Parts: sequence; structure tokens; C-alpha cells
Amino acid sequence: MKTFEMKSWSERAEWFHQCLHENFYNLSTGIMNQWYPRENNQAEDNFYYWWQAHVIDTLVDAYERTGNSVYALRIQELSRNLRVYNGGTFSHNYYDDMEWTALALLRAYVATDNDEYMRAVLELWADIVTAWNDNFGGGMAWKKDQLDYKNTPANAPAAILAARLYGILQEEEYLDWAIRIYDWNKTNLVDPANGFVWDGINRLGDGRIDYDWEFTYCQGVFLGAGLELYLNTGNREYMEDALRTTKVCIDRLCDPGTLMLPEEGIDDTGLFKGILIRYLVQLYRHVPENVRVREVIMINAQRLWEVDLNKQLGLCGPSWEKEPQQLPVQLSVQLSGLMLLEGAALLQAQEE
Repeated sequence: MKTFEMKSWSERAEWFHQCLHENFYNLSTGIMNQWYPRENNQAEDNFYYWWQAHVIDTLVDAYERTGNSVYALRIQELSRNLRVYNGGTFSHNYYDDMEWTALALLRAYVATDNDEYMRAVLELWADIVTAWNDNFGGGMAWKKDQLDYKNTPANAPAAILAARLYGILQEEEYLDWAIRIYDWNKTNLVDPANGFVWDGINRLGDGRIDYDWEFTYCQGVFLGAGLELYLNTGNREYMEDALRTTKVCIDRLCDPGTLMLPEEGIDDTGLFKGILIRYLVQLYRHVPENVRVREVIMINAQRLWEVDLNKQLGLCGPSWEKEPQQLPVQLSVQLSGLMLLEGAALLQAQEE
């Protein structure tokens, strides 16, 4: 089917999945290449472990949407190959990378009921909790060799993970962790005036907060943590936090005229918008009266799709308003676009 014949968002998301697999999958490693095209002599200079976690997340999206066992098989194969590629373990120097892997595998467990994934999640969790230390009054460190740098990317996903583990296992220790991590993040890295989420504190060893780092990613994971805690406690304050951060995120980071999300570049930042979209979608599913959230998701998806109609390879650029300016295209950027289309498909299915 040609791209212009695809009417439903599910068909469009499915096509993007096929493009991802065809363009990025590496038969020899069993995981995704970090670039397309990848020349034979092109080194994968830095192994971005956490990008592969988001590949698993999008495969879970596709499996939940279609029920196609092909996706269940790909989840299993990629997760096993990722462990091998990472040295026979899911443990890593970066705590946030492990958190994303655990979140993806926990979703895989819920979707497939395969105990292999829960065992991996619990192994990861045992390592993740070692991030907590007394520097700056608590909080999760970003990485093992810089324990005095605390940021939202290491704390909010950990709170989401702990809350979801509590929801599944009903063991109070997970809820206690979720609340403790969330409270530290809110107290130290959220603007009390409007709910805008800052990135981190003490990155350079000077005790300063990076007030000038305004990322979609941070807004997404914090509102996602608030939503998860609301769903697991019924405490309305968490939902109010999520809604407040959502509002300031849209007001501050979306184009006021078009509601388009900003271009945030490549490498790790290429994933940021997709992560925000993932948690905006989750919020809208529980608060469908928030039509502004729906507008942001669908306007961005429609614009990306219109741009993509001019391409044959289904490649996504850092800006969702224009085609990639040059090749190669990074996996992180491609995944953000795929998360956007999966989000639009989920909303369409919810409303039918």
C-alpha cells in the first residue's frame, strides 16, 4: 500500500514500523543500527544503550496494537541480543538507561506474560536503587561514576517504574520508593510557580541547577510519574501536578501559532519529543476532556505524515515539519517519529 493510500493512523504506524525494521535492523548484532544508512566501515562510536530500550517500547506498542506474534518474537530477540551486546548484562553505568530498559521490559511482561522480562526488571531494579544517595538531600544519581549529579532523567522514570511495579506486585516498598523519588524530584527540580521541570543539579560540580536547559523530555517523564502515582494511590494532587506540568509544557515549548513541538537536535535529544508524546498520550487516555493535549498530539502527527508523504524510505528528521535535511538519519530521531504515530493510532482507536 502506498503511503498516500493509508487512511488510518494504525496503518501509518505499521508502515513506519516496517521502515524501522528494514532500515535499521542489524542481522549480525540482532539489535538496531544507530544510523541509516550505515556504511560498512562506519563505527558505532558511542553505544547508546537506552535507544534500544525505546526500540523495545515501540515493539510493545505494535504488539498491543496488532496482537501480531511477530512483534512478540522481535521483543524477545532484541531484548536477549541487547543483553549480549551489552556484555551479557542489562546493568550499565547510566542509571537512567537501566530505568528505560526496565520500563520497556515491564511493559513487555504485561503484554506477553513472559516471566523472563519480569526477572530482568527485578535484576535491574536491584541495581537502580543504588542510585539513591544523600547528595542534595537524596534523589537518584544520573550515573555510577558521578553520584553527586542528580537530574530529572534519572528520577522521574525511576518513579514511574517503581509505581508500576507496585501496581503489579502490590508490595509497599515499591510505592514507598516511587513517592520518595517523586517528592525529591518535585522539591528540587520543579518550578513551584508553574510546574515547569528543570533538568538537573550539580552537573558541573558547582551545585547549580541548569535552568536554561528546557527539554520536552523532562516535562514528559515528570508528568508521567505524576500520572502513575495518581493511578496507584488515587491522590488527586499527583494528577494536578501532571496537568500543571502539561499546561506549562505546551505553553512554553510548543509553537504558539501551530502547536508544533520544537526541533531538539540529534543524538540523545532526538528521542526527547517522542518520550513527551508517550506520556501525553497516557495522560489523555485518562483525561480525555483535555482537548489541548489531543490537539498537540494529532497536529504534530498530521504534520509529520504530510512531510513523510514525499519520501519512500519512511525516514524522520529532528523537525517534524520538514524532511531530513541529510543522510544518515539517527535511530533516536526515527524512534521519536514512530512514537508519535503510535500515539496517534492509540488515540484514534480510543475514540472509535
